[in-house]
Amino acid sequence: MEKKNFTTPVTEFVLLGFTQRPELQPFLCVAFFIVYVNTWLGNVIIITTVISDYHLYTSMYILLANLAFLDISESSVSTPKLLSDLLSQQKTISFNECILQMFFFHFFAGAMGFCLVGMAVDRYVAIYKPLRYLTIMNRGVCMRIVVLAWLAGLAHSAVQIGLLLQLPFCGPNILDNFFCDVPQVIKLACTDTHLAEMQMKFNNGVVIIIIFIILLISYTIILIKIRTNVTEGKHKALSTCGTQITVMCLQFIPSIFIYAWPIKQFALHKVVSVIYSVITPMLNPMVYTLRNAKMKKAIRRLLNRMLFSWRER
Repeated sequence: MEKKNFTTPVTEFVLLGFTQRPELQPFLCVAFFIVYVNTWLGNVIIITTVISDYHLYTSMYILLANLAFLDISESSVSTPKLLSDLLSQQKTISFNECILQMFFFHFFAGAMGFCLVGMAVDRYVAIYKPLRYLTIMNRGVCMRIVVLAWLAGLAHSAVQIGLLLQLPFCGPNILDNFFCDVPQVIKLACTDTHLAEMQMKFNNGVVIIIIFIILLISYTIILIKIRTNVTEGKHKALSTCGTQITVMCLQFIPSIFIYAWPIKQFALHKVVSVIYSVITPMLNPMVYTLRNAKMKKAIRRLLNRMLFSWRER
């Protein structure tokens, strides 16, 4: 589509925020602040527990700690800006800050997607090769999965931002969102954005769908195996798979609506964005700790050690 001719480069963007109803903003600020605090609290507990408890030095819990760190990182890219804008009349963000926000958001989100693939591989090995699980999924293999997930997220984000920076921004600067994201920013370029939109859909939407399909197939295979070979160990694996499927759906289904949908926004796009950028990072630690007996015991041991240390002072 044609764009109007502008000559002044954009130096900042105006964010319309999550809602433009002033009476709702204080309530939403408190609600999202509670969610953000719980995100930090829950995920920091997981990271601290895995680091401090040698019983959890296996690939499953190392990957879980990595996921918890990515949850904190992804949430911290967008939520602080959401909270500050709910309390402010001036909802602006500089061009450079907007680019950085998009880069880190897609970096952490991409790494999280590939980390979930790694966790599915870990569960697959645990189900199909239980006697060789510790040998196959040793610490070296686990660390390579973590590094590859981060590098894949970095490559995904770098390509995304590289394509975006080729576009000229010299006129419209109003974003109908609570943070900078690629679908809205692309539409503000003062040039034909059809090709850029197609590239965005491929780099985001197609990649998300492919990862989602891979995860669905892998978990279907795992669940079939569990159903035909039910033992005590398999029951534990079934519980773990159930939690990971829940996380996977909460993470990927809203993302598909945002990035694989036509570039035109739909009525609930902000609500959908909140689900995968703010709510899901808080739910991840709840899902894993509530369904994982070993993790709950480790957390209790950690809390008991902390309480005992406090009493000794």
